This record gives sequence, C-alpha cells and structure tokens, in this order.
Amino acid sequence: MERRLWGERPYYSLDYYFKSVYGTKLYKIAIDGGMTCPTRDGSIDTDGCIFCSAGGSGEFAASVCVKDEPDIHRQIDLGIEQIREKSPYGPYIAYFQPFTNTYAPVSCLRKIYTAALSHPGIAGLSIATRPDCLGEDVLALLEELRECYPSQFIWVELGLQTIHRETIQYIRRGYENSVFEKAIHDLYSIRIPSIVHVILGLPGETKEQMLTTIEYLNTFPIFGIKLQLLHVLSGTDLAIDFAQRKFDILTLEEYTEILLACVNSLSPETVIHRLTGDGPKDLLIAPTWSLNKKAVLNHIHKEMRERNVWQGKKYTAGDTVPPIL
Repeated sequence: MERRLWGERPYYSLDYYFKSVYGTKLYKIAIDGGMTCPTRDGSIDTDGCIFCSAGGSGEFAASVCVKDEPDIHRQIDLGIEQIREKSPYGPYIAYFQPFTNTYAPVSCLRKIYTAALSHPGIAGLSIATRPDCLGEDVLALLEELRECYPSQFIWVELGLQTIHRETIQYIRRGYENSVFEKAIHDLYSIRIPSIVHVILGLPGETKEQMLTTIEYLNTFPIFGIKLQLLHVLSGTDLAIDFAQRKFDILTLEEYTEILLACVNSLSPETVIHRLTGDGPKDLLIAPTWSLNKKAVLNHIHKEMRERNVWQGKKYTAGDTVPPIL
C-alpha cells in the first residue's frame, strides 16, 4: 500500500485541513451557551456522564451574560483577547462547548448561533451536543443557517465515546448506538459535517474493543474525529471509582500504543481533530503525564515515525464511506 502524507504528518490533521482550505490555522473560541444536559436535568438522569465535570467540560469557555442571557459577542471578544498572540487576525471558530448545545428551544438556539455567525471574526461554528438532542426542528434550523451563511461553516460534534454496551451503561451515556447512527445520517443529509468524540482508556475496555469503535466509525460519513485519552477530574463519580482503585489509568506508553493502532485503522478520509486532550489543571487527578501536551505530542509523533504508522494503513472498507462535505 502506498504511504499517504498530509503535509509533514502521516495523518489527516485538522491543522492540515485548515491550511489547505483557508491558508492558515484557525483557533477555537470556547463559548458558553447557557445550556444543561438531559443527563443532568432529570430527563434521563441527574448525575451527568460519569467522567464529566461540574462545568460540563466547558472550563475553557468564558461565561458572560446580559440580563441572564449569554452575551455571545462579548464571549468571543474575550476569547480572541486570550489567544491574540497566537492568532492576532483570525479568523476564528465559535465553539459552543459546555454541556449539550442544542438542548434549548429553537428560538434560543437561533439567537445565539446567529449572534456568533454575525461576529466579523468568526469563520464558522462548532456545536458540541448529543445525538439524542437533534430533533427535526434543530436539524431544520441548522440547515437554514447553512443556507443563510454560505461563506461560513457549521459543524456538529457528537459525544459517542464508545460503542460497547457495558461501557455505555457504566459511563451513563443515556442513548443507544442506533440514535447516534440516525444523527450521523440526518446531519449528512442536510450537509452538516459531524465530528465524533471517542475516549480511549475507558474502564474495562480492551485495545481490541477500542479498535472496534474505530472500525464502526469507518462505516459512516463522518467528517472528523477527536481521539481523547480518559481524564479523571475531581468532583466526578469517575474520580470516586479511581480513588477506590476500581480501574487503572493508561500510561503514556499504553495510550500511545492504542492511539497508533487507531490511527492505522482509521479511514484516510476522516480529519483527526485531536490526538490527546486537555484536562483543566485545577481539576485533573490523572493522568498527570497529560499536563505537558507538547511533550506528549512529540512522543506520539516520534513513535509514528519509528513504527511506520500512517492513517488508513489497515483500512479495508474501500470506497464505501462518502466523501467529506
């Protein structure tokens, strides 16, 4: 098989995608849309997913409100100021990150999404949500916005994490795989790219099970994937189980071994948005080795070179996956 390269990396990175499409790297501005989640408000559960922090994984988002409503423009301006040295001129991505960002009335969603899209520095939206929170009214709104703002993109990020039933129940995900499958096809039908979150190292899962999740995703028309190592954060039920030694966290070497196998097996058409992850320093219990993200990425890239790893090396599904939107 001919080795494929995307710039200097043997995988289809988000950085390569941005530079190919926009000629520059784009940075995300994390935004708090003021929502909650059906696993927290009693619709499904009240405790949230077992690994999710009290901030709904949105500790990097600014939360600014005017009369109890999110001030989207102000949040974007604050976010730009924080990364001004990295990217002084933009453009930027408005990333609706904490909790479930389609879990509100459509009138509210339209207001905050259009506010973000109307900001002069924003190239597009990335909306983190759950597959079971994409009703027909939400899909219609996303399609409407895509048509109204043709020069800007709209992405939807879906927290799948795993496809294995026992793990799904343990982490309190709250929906079946069939719900995810419908969401992927619904988004594809209205030309909204999807990005799927997968956690590597969930308690009880083997390397083979994690690879099965990747192979499953190869059969769907997804745009991108975020490969995330499991973080144990204070204040979560996962932290309680970890303290009771109910599971072990992956070492850097173990994580790298699994990650490289996933990259080898992933469809070469899928953009890799993340190879590791950022845990808030004030909340992170384990793994502490993940705090030095630059060193972790350097280690991963070194191992890729030495082991002759490249994305799609073991991909066997042929041309069954539709092209990126």
